[in-house]
Amino acid sequence: MSIIVQKYGGSSVADVDKLKKIAEMIAATKKSGNNVVAVVTAMGKTTNSLIEMAKHISPNPARREMDMLLSTGERTTMAILCIALNELGVEAISLTGSQAGIVTNDRHNDAKVIEVRPVRVQDELEKGKVVVIGGFQGVSYKRDITTLGRGGSDTSAIALAAALNAERCEIYSDVDGVYTTDPNIVKNAKHLPEISYQQVQEMSEAGAKVLNAQAVQFAKEAKIALYARSTFSPGKETVIKDISRKELAGVLAIVYEKEIIRIYIHDADKIELVLNYMEENQIPIKEFQQTGLAGDKGYKCSFIVSTTNVYDWEKVKATLEDKLREGIYINESLGAISVIGEGFSRNNNVLLETFNLLQKNNINFYGVNTSSFRISILVERDLVEIAVKVCHDYWIG
Repeated sequence: MSIIVQKYGGSSVADVDKLKKIAEMIAATKKSGNNVVAVVTAMGKTTNSLIEMAKHISPNPARREMDMLLSTGERTTMAILCIALNELGVEAISLTGSQAGIVTNDRHNDAKVIEVRPVRVQDELEKGKVVVIGGFQGVSYKRDITTLGRGGSDTSAIALAAALNAERCEIYSDVDGVYTTDPNIVKNAKHLPEISYQQVQEMSEAGAKVLNAQAVQFAKEAKIALYARSTFSPGKETVIKDISRKELAGVLAIVYEKEIIRIYIHDADKIELVLNYMEENQIPIKEFQQTGLAGDKGYKCSFIVSTTNVYDWEKVKATLEDKLREGIYINESLGAISVIGEGFSRNNNVLLETFNLLQKNNINFYGVNTSSFRISILVERDLVEIAVKVCHDYWIG
């Protein structure tokens, strides 16, 4: 019997009535002759409420305790969904991420899955049960509860699908797939019926609220197709799979990220101190750049921090400024737009045309990072949405 992994999230798990409908969908999949593993997120705004509750007590709550707190949201959803399934006559059992065998490193709030040992899941499937698993969470090799950061439930579902050698993984939410940009900014954003693993990963890394980049890597390595669908509005879907480079050519999407900080360090002797501080506080950095040699008058390095999972940025900022005094400059006024496609490393045409386009629209840029699948440009945060509209209109129409 084939295994189908389904992930349910977003507003589709907002309340008990919606969970009842999801139970009916799972029951139908089970009765059609498949084994089903369902991965769920917290209900409604539960996660945000838990964060606010913690912040009401402390502006900088311990990351380990936040993981212990936030993991309770998914546990509520999985238990209620199992109760609903049992009421329909479908035997179901709920498992936490740790019970399901999701093992992570020892980082908190943005842990990485290092392996999946789904022995308990397989045992329950062999008994004919639907297995409902709390997404977004795992257990570190130190036996601490960890959470997987933004898009963590996608990671849970896809990592399990790979470990179970599932036939496919279906990602259900309140949107019917991936679009060429955020429809909240560009009303005529186009739905993408299919997209490659690489392109979705680049979109995620660039800030788009699509599938988690690490999650897609699991699917890519296991060659499992992903189906992104709307829970209650069937019809359209986006299939994420291997696509030939010929089909990938050109610009596919425009994405953006506003919650970023760019940090400049002017003292080479302080780099190790800063990087150690970021690591100790489990704050990931990206796009590290360096100009000049240590000791040179023109020496400078910079990197970017995404503040999505940093609970008390102001404290981090104050600590860095205290440690480095005049040797640091923190720019909090920037955002990033990214052109996603393929073949950008073959020539400079897309890069040059995008530069010209931004200049014609009086949008200054303050940094560039490129790969074969992505061109990311730093612009003023207040102009991010305008830049997205301009680039989408030019490249996609």
